[in-house]
Amino acid sequence: MKKVAIIGAGPAGIEAASILANQQVEVLLFEKSLNTLSNMLDKAYLFPDFSPANDLVDKLNKKLLHQQITLFTGTEITDVKKDGKEWKVIDAKGMSYIVSAVLLTSGYSVFDAKRKEELGYGIYNGVITSIDLEKMIKYNQIENSMGDKPKRIVFLQCVGSRDEKSGNNYCSKICCVTAVKQAIEVKKLLPDTDVYIFYMDLRMWGQSFEEMYRESQEKYDVSYVRGRISEAASTFDKKIQIKAEDTLLGVPLKMTTDLLVLMVGMEASCGTKTLAETLHIKGEYGFAKSLNCHLQDNETTQQGLFIAGSCKRPMGINETLADARSASVIIMDYINAMQENDK
Repeated sequence: MKKVAIIGAGPAGIEAASILANQQVEVLLFEKSLNTLSNMLDKAYLFPDFSPANDLVDKLNKKLLHQQITLFTGTEITDVKKDGKEWKVIDAKGMSYIVSAVLLTSGYSVFDAKRKEELGYGIYNGVITSIDLEKMIKYNQIENSMGDKPKRIVFLQCVGSRDEKSGNNYCSKICCVTAVKQAIEVKKLLPDTDVYIFYMDLRMWGQSFEEMYRESQEKYDVSYVRGRISEAASTFDKKIQIKAEDTLLGVPLKMTTDLLVLMVGMEASCGTKTLAETLHIKGEYGFAKSLNCHLQDNETTQQGLFIAGSCKRPMGINETLADARSASVIIMDYINAMQENDK
């Protein structure tokens, strides 16, 4: 039997499903949400090339139109267990599916900014998250709490990442470049708006990311302030006043802004946490743990159980797709070895 269950229809799950299907493997792809690619649906443009996110969504969804792929949306997988040499996957309705191997691609969730009460998200209308701003950019509706075009927008990095108080000491990897991307997008739509980015340190780790950072300053006049915002409060005219420290100058500062954008980090999704616990592959912060981060990063302690994408750690889309391709090769090797042993 050449049949694989993939849990999670995000970029990693779809890319892996497509590759395996092209190798004549029957794929059962399960997605808890009613839609595939749920974390991408509200994105406007992708870094670093500013290509429309919808184009990638359409191309990935077209890969699902394959006779070897069966997609189950609105289907939550509640249990996965070894059944002899095979695996049994059980959904919330009690339906079970027998497969040769399982690939976990259950993805991530964004940090709930309400947990940082001092920043005012959910309390003041002028405080939004990077997810909220992305929707505004996508539909060209960047407005303050009164429905006006903002004259000033402030971004705050590392909300829910590199933060002992929130319990996440790790870097979410994509927040820095997302802020740079969104700042440029804001300036393209609203050239007269002043844009500030508050940061601890900028981690431009990818190809062309440093160039984006430089362009944001030289071409779009985005201002960068090294410092953390300690508090946000509403003013009488419904703007947001922030208290912070410029750590380069060593001075405290106050600033009023029309919008405060919290760059929320990535956390393990509820599905990732639950299944990683059930399968005994739970690592730090609830992410799924691979066997080895170098040569066996798609494998786990259990034969036939594989992982890919941001269920392991924060990843950008291009890295996620590459990891899915890697997992597909490993899974094919595993299935072929099983068939040889059964001869």
